[in-house]
Amino acid sequence: MTSAPYVLLFLAFCLVYVPRLFVAREQARMPEGYDNAHPRQQQARLDGFGARAQAAHLNGFEAFAPFAAGVLASLHAGVEARSIVWLGTVFVAARSVYVALYLANRSTARSAVWTVGFLATCALLLAPVLRGG
Repeated sequence: MTSAPYVLLFLAFCLVYVPRLFVAREQARMPEGYDNAHPRQQQARLDGFGARAQAAHLNGFEAFAPFAAGVLASLHAGVEARSIVWLGTVFVAARSVYVALYLANRSTARSAVWTVGFLATCALLLAPVLRGG
């Protein structure tokens, strides 16, 4: 068994937190600096780039859970590793581009790329069913 699906899970998990780095930077740039006592209230006041970074961060959580479930279900059902790796790579690549497009305020392209990642996740979730596992 290859470790590649697990590496892809780790990379997808890390992608959840890439936008968070930008959120923290934008919070630190606010007049009061980074408010560690009330960070969520401060995040709610972000606008522009900071608000988009926060939205991309939160969307990462929404996308990661079903992706992880799809990878793990496919592994458990004995789906061919190269199929899991291919779909996982498509997801990680799409999410990488998605975050960049979200930060760049390119909403139409972002939505198209989101769809690619979503379809890869759907395929991972359906692979065990289609395999008969």
